[in-house]
Amino acid sequence: MVRQSHSPSPTRRYDRLHSVAIAILVASTAPPAATLAVSMGGRHRLRGSDSAPLALFSSTYPIVVTGRRSTPRVSKGCARSSRSSRCDDRGNDESMVRNGVDRRPSWPGPTRCRRRDVALAGMSGTTTTMTTATGPRRFAPVAGIVATVVPTLLFASGSAHVAAAIAGGGAPPLVVPSSSSSSSYHLARIIFLRLLAVVYVSAFSVARFQNRGLIGDNGIAPARHALDRAEERGEAKSTRRREWLDGAEGERRRHSGFLSRCWFEFLECAPISSFRDKFLHRTDAIDRPVISLLWLAGDRSNLNPWLDGISCVGLVMSLVVLVRGCANFPILFVLWLLQRSLMSSGGTFYGYGWEPQLAELTFHALFLVPTIGLDPFPGPGGGVFGSTRTTYYPVPMLVIYAIRFYLFKIMLGAGLIKLRSSDAKWKPGNMSAMDYFYETQASLFEVWSNHFVELVAPFLLLLPFRSLRLTGGMIQIIFLNWLTIVPAMLCLDDAFLVNNLRPLVQRLAIGTPGAQLYIRALVSGDISLVQTPIPRAIVSMAFFLMMTKLNISVVRNLLSRKQIMNGSFDKFRLCNTYGAFGTVAEQRVELIIESANDIKGPWREYHFKVKPGDVRRRPRWISPYHYRLDWQMWIAAQSGSIERSPWLISFLLKLLRQEKDVIDLIERDPWKPASRKLHANVEGDKQVDESPKYIRIEKYIYKFCDNEALRNGQIDDVDDSKPQYWVRQRVGRYFPRQGIVTAEMLEDLLNKH
Repeated sequence: MVRQSHSPSPTRRYDRLHSVAIAILVASTAPPAATLAVSMGGRHRLRGSDSAPLALFSSTYPIVVTGRRSTPRVSKGCARSSRSSRCDDRGNDESMVRNGVDRRPSWPGPTRCRRRDVALAGMSGTTTTMTTATGPRRFAPVAGIVATVVPTLLFASGSAHVAAAIAGGGAPPLVVPSSSSSSSYHLARIIFLRLLAVVYVSAFSVARFQNRGLIGDNGIAPARHALDRAEERGEAKSTRRREWLDGAEGERRRHSGFLSRCWFEFLECAPISSFRDKFLHRTDAIDRPVISLLWLAGDRSNLNPWLDGISCVGLVMSLVVLVRGCANFPILFVLWLLQRSLMSSGGTFYGYGWEPQLAELTFHALFLVPTIGLDPFPGPGGGVFGSTRTTYYPVPMLVIYAIRFYLFKIMLGAGLIKLRSSDAKWKPGNMSAMDYFYETQASLFEVWSNHFVELVAPFLLLLPFRSLRLTGGMIQIIFLNWLTIVPAMLCLDDAFLVNNLRPLVQRLAIGTPGAQLYIRALVSGDISLVQTPIPRAIVSMAFFLMMTKLNISVVRNLLSRKQIMNGSFDKFRLCNTYGAFGTVAEQRVELIIESANDIKGPWREYHFKVKPGDVRRRPRWISPYHYRLDWQMWIAAQSGSIERSPWLISFLLKLLRQEKDVIDLIERDPWKPASRKLHANVEGDKQVDESPKYIRIEKYIYKFCDNEALRNGQIDDVDDSKPQYWVRQRVGRYFPRQGIVTAEMLEDLLNKH
């Protein structure tokens, strides 16, 4: 029951919202058959706009709205009609029921209580009461907005315990005893694998539609160039090894003991020697093996079919995992190998921090799933996919601990790199980083919150206390990015998921064969976890020890004053160190590319798909589908001169040539999106070439358009029919610094690189 005291202040609109919000809050924590009673005392009326949230829940919960003068005017979308839904205190019970919402009179008058009491009656007849104290009236607008939005989001996510905590009351009755399954993670593994599959679907979709223009045969930075350089390094290494074996060392090894000679002959046999020369010796610039299926291509000048095949196979495999909610070692190994193939040969456009993050997380997941089977609930005996199984093998806990540490080092590394950077905006005494990071919603609280989430909350992931681990997992789920949401799911055990996910969310997230039987076993407390088979236990222990050894260098880096961001300490990049946004630029610098047919102009601007350009184009949604070219343009703007981004030279050359694969990466070609040809305009007997001949890059500072820009007259009035989102100011030339540049000049520069 929600009791609302009379208040003549103009903020009582938000008090009504607050009462409705708490009603929604209780609904989000209630068992399926509960009844929600909302009473509005005093002069407060539950208006049509207030009734909309309640109508949202009326299909799930019987909702009773009562009060002395609470005669709602429900909109047509929420009730049969505004006119037919009106009633007063004197109406009979039957006439007060509209669309499942019962409006029966309750208390005869207002109450002096300054608390809102929420009473929830469940099927058992018991009542759970939750109270929340209200603060001063001047905070009512803020309280109303927060209390309306937050519970609704919590309902959507099914976070009942969190919602109850915010409401200020006790948790709802548990469906599953936490003590019976606090070490069970079968449902968490299903959600983990499905979220990982979502990331892979996005990654391979990007590869399918962007690789030809980025690293294809005629792309900006063809993958064959990275493979050719790695092959040259491999040949040099193989030559040095042969010379070493032909020398005194090889002679000594041939005349050593029997076992040494056998081992030496094994390492030098044809298959091992071929694998070493073609894979291990072919390395990148810092001596890391280039692991890629593209080595199998016979003709390296025709890699487009291979790139398309890798992305298509990856899409199919990831969709299988997404639909089934389960995977095995071969499936995840194929996904890992496909992703590593692109990461190793993708060069600049696959050099971001989340590429090794995804590869490392997938490598961890290899040891989390069954070896061969596709049963999400593996165990001894039983029917197909666990349909009649009552006993289950536990999810390998050592692997879960390793994945939690993976999340721990990502977040802690991101926090420490900020404190150790030269950017004073992250440090106490300044704390203004978010003023430039967000621009429109910055605050000092944001910076402190960021430091708490990255420097303090990660330790909750490693503590042996369940409540702290659940809290740490929930914090990381809502904070950074997709690749931190995925491992954070393994901080939530099955009891927490069953108790807090709404039925619809459960069906979507963990709807797999055998899931209902497993959940019923959790509810009844009859779940039985048998001992892990010895071979699987040995593999898990070996993996845990290997990752422990590899992470020693990561821990040393985290403790070092000269911390490295986004680096690896083993040649195969199985274990890496991470960091993010050590410095925050104080201005948003954007590179604008323009081309012209005549040196005197006019110059036509190239527009990208998501990167800011046209000041009247609404900012685009950019997640989870990633626009690699747009992102790399932003990095080039922050990096300095074009010498630090040599790929731009190739990009400009291909824009002048109007190559289709590259043109497809941008929103539109100002010289018409067709293939390169002459568009003849007859001026007497003269034909005008309509293809670009000159190109340049200008630097602009972008800011969001606001009232200050309106007052200063910075608004572009070319098209008054569209709103303006950005204000930009030219600050100079990026390339070339002086003069002009043509296709011939770009070819010469490209050959030098």
